[in-house]
Amino acid sequence: MTYRAPVADIAFTLKHGAGLSRTLAQGGELGADDVDAVLEEAGRFAADVLAPLNAVGDKHGTPFKDGAVKTPPGWKDAYRSWAGAGWNAVSLPAQWGGQALPHALNAACIEMWNSASMAFGIGPVLTMGAAEALANYGSEDLKQTYLRRLVSGEWMGTMELTEPQAGSDVGALRTKAVRHGDGTYRISGQKIFITYGEHDLTDNIIHFVLARLPDAPAGNKGISLFLVPKLLVNKDGSLGGQNDVRASGIEHKLGIHASPTCTMVYGDHGGAVGYLVGEENRGLACMFTMMNLARLSVGLQGVGIAERATQQALQYARERKQGRAAGAASGSSAIIEHPDVKRMLMTMRALTRAARAICYATAGAIDSSHGKNDDAKAADGRAALLTPIAKAFSTDIGIEVASLGVQVHGGMGFIEETGAAQHLRDARIAAIYEGTNGIQAIDLAMRKVPLSGGAVVRAYLDELRATAEAVQAANDPAFGATGARLGEAVDSLERATTWLLSKVEKEPQSALAGATPYLRLFGTASGGCMLAEEAMAALRIANGEPASRVAVARYFAENIAVQAPGLERAITEGADGVNGADAALTA
Repeated sequence: MTYRAPVADIAFTLKHGAGLSRTLAQGGELGADDVDAVLEEAGRFAADVLAPLNAVGDKHGTPFKDGAVKTPPGWKDAYRSWAGAGWNAVSLPAQWGGQALPHALNAACIEMWNSASMAFGIGPVLTMGAAEALANYGSEDLKQTYLRRLVSGEWMGTMELTEPQAGSDVGALRTKAVRHGDGTYRISGQKIFITYGEHDLTDNIIHFVLARLPDAPAGNKGISLFLVPKLLVNKDGSLGGQNDVRASGIEHKLGIHASPTCTMVYGDHGGAVGYLVGEENRGLACMFTMMNLARLSVGLQGVGIAERATQQALQYARERKQGRAAGAASGSSAIIEHPDVKRMLMTMRALTRAARAICYATAGAIDSSHGKNDDAKAADGRAALLTPIAKAFSTDIGIEVASLGVQVHGGMGFIEETGAAQHLRDARIAAIYEGTNGIQAIDLAMRKVPLSGGAVVRAYLDELRATAEAVQAANDPAFGATGARLGEAVDSLERATTWLLSKVEKEPQSALAGATPYLRLFGTASGGCMLAEEAMAALRIANGEPASRVAVARYFAENIAVQAPGLERAITEGADGVNGADAALTA
C-alpha cells in the first residue's frame, strides 16, 4: 500500500495546534504560503522517493562484511537527493548553511520521513542533533571543520551513550578518554546499539561519544563528550586516514531492518583521536541537546508509523468485503461498515492525531523558548514538561495503532506481504530507545512535574481546563459529551498531580510506582483537549473540515478520555500493589 502524506492535516495541526499561526501573524520572512510549500514538497519526497523503499529496506537489511555496511538498493541515492534538497538543514542555524526555520515545521517533516520509512527517518535525526550540539558547545575550530558539513548532510553524525554493562545507566559507562598533550584525546572502549554507526551513505561519519577521563568524578558528573570522526580531517578540510574506530558488527533486530544498528569499538591501536565538545566532566549537559531533540523525533516516529498504519487499515477496510453489516439489504459489506471495525479505525485515527498534536505543541514550545521576550522562560518550562510525554505517549500509541492495523486486516495482517506486520515490528523499538518510556515517565513525575514548585504543570492544567469549559460553553450538539468527558479527564489529572507532588520527596517509591500511568493520563487529557482545540478552530474557519475534526475530538473524549478516572486510581491507589509484589515475583 502506498503512503500519501496527509499534508492538509499536518498543516492544520501545525498552525492551529502548535501555534505556528500566531508566529506567522507576527510577520517576518516566513509566511503561510511558505509553510504550505515546504510541507507539500516534503510530502511529495516522502511519498514518491522514500515510501517505495520501505519494504525494500525491510527485506534487504544492512549486510555487514569486513567492517563495512551495505545499505539497501536505492538508499544511497535517496539520501543524497534528500540532503541535496536541503532537508537536513531545515531548522539548523543559518550561519552554518541552515535555513533556520521553526522546529515545529521541521517536526512535521520528520513525521513524514518516518511515515515513509522509519528506518530511513531515524538516521538524519541524529545528524541534526549532532549539529545542534556542536553549534551550542563546540569550539570555533571544531565548528569550522565539521559543522557546515553536518548541517548540509554531507557527513552524518551519531549519538553514542550505551555500553553493554551500563544500558540506560549512563553514569556506569567505562569508555575512557586520555588527554594527549596536543589538545586532543585518545578514546578507547565499546558502545552498543549505535544507530547508523557504520554505513555507506556519506564519506565520513562523525561520532559524538560519551567517555570518562582518568581523574573524573564517579557517576554522571564525570562524563565528557567527544567528537570522534571515522576519517580524520586534514587542516585543509580534506579527508585523511582512518581513525582508530570501527564497527565490529550489527544487531539483528525485530524491525527497522534497513537502519544499521552497530557495535562500535574504539582504541584497537592506542586510542581514537577525539576532540572535546564543551567542558570536561560536563558532557551530559551537551549530550542532552542531542537527546531532547532525539526524544521528540522518536515521538514523531510513533506518530509517523501510526499514520501509515492507519492509512493502510482504512484502505483495506474500504475494499475488503466480508459479512453483511446490520441494516444492509443484501450481499457482503465492506468491513468498514461493521461497528467494531469502525471502532478500531476511529481509535487509530484519534490516537494518531492526538499524538501529532502533542509532538507539534512540544516543538512549538521549543521555538518559543528561543525568543527574547518574557514568554521564553515559560515556553522553556512547557517544552521540558511536554518532551517526555511527546516521546512516550506517542511511541506507545504507535505500537497500539500498528497492532490495531494488523487486527483490521485480520489474518492478512499476520502475513508479511501486506506490510501491516512491518509497521508493528518497526514501531516496537521506539518505546525503548532514546530513554525507555519508563524512564520518560520517571523524568515527568520526579523532575518535570515539580518544576518551579509545580507552577509549570499547574499553569498547563489551567489551559486544559479552559479548553474543556470552552467546548461545553459552545453548546454544539455535534460535540456530544466532549466537554464533560474532557473536564472529567482534567479533574483526574489535576488530582493525580496533587497526589504526585505530595509523594515525590516524602514517598518516592509511591510516586515512581504511579509514574507510567501518570504519563498515560497526562497524554490522554492533553491529547483530548488539543483535538478539541483543533475542532473549535475548524469551526471558526472556512476550510477547516469541522465535521471531521469534531467527530474525531468527540470520539477521543467519549471513548478514550473516559479511561482517565481508572488511570487516576492506578496512580493514587496502586503503589502498594506494585511495591508489595515481591512475594509474587520471587515465587
